[in-house]
Amino acid sequence: MLGIILTGHGGFASGMEKAMKQILGEQTQFIAIDFPETSTTAQLTSQLEHAVNTLDSNDDLVFLTDLLGGTPFRVASTLAMQKPGREVITGTNLQLLLEMVLEREGLSSEDFRLQALECGHRGLTSLVDELGRCREEVPAEEGI
Repeated sequence: MLGIILTGHGGFASGMEKAMKQILGEQTQFIAIDFPETSTTAQLTSQLEHAVNTLDSNDDLVFLTDLLGGTPFRVASTLAMQKPGREVITGTNLQLLLEMVLEREGLSSEDFRLQALECGHRGLTSLVDELGRCREEVPAEEGI
């Protein structure tokens, strides 16, 4: 099964993991690593390398990160480029995490990336847009 490493600033990763466990329960091949203010790039690199080695089988691996260009993203990107079958997705939110954890069985890292990007775009919406979508779906009543 494809492995997932979730990382981000502050308590992002552990908070998302806690929410995921509340909704879906414990998940295999999943590791969350925070990057608190007191940490360094070297410490994060070491933690992510350890996570990669823990999950590294012959299956692909995906890093989910919080912010494009941030330290967790940069470190994950460096590790992802070291071996084929690794992907980095940034801008992770809870909907994306939940859907992709459930949908990852049998996916390659590339297929996971493509599906996750669709999920992320679909998941970013607003109340007004959703209410408008509901109105569009209700068939208009025909007059006399």
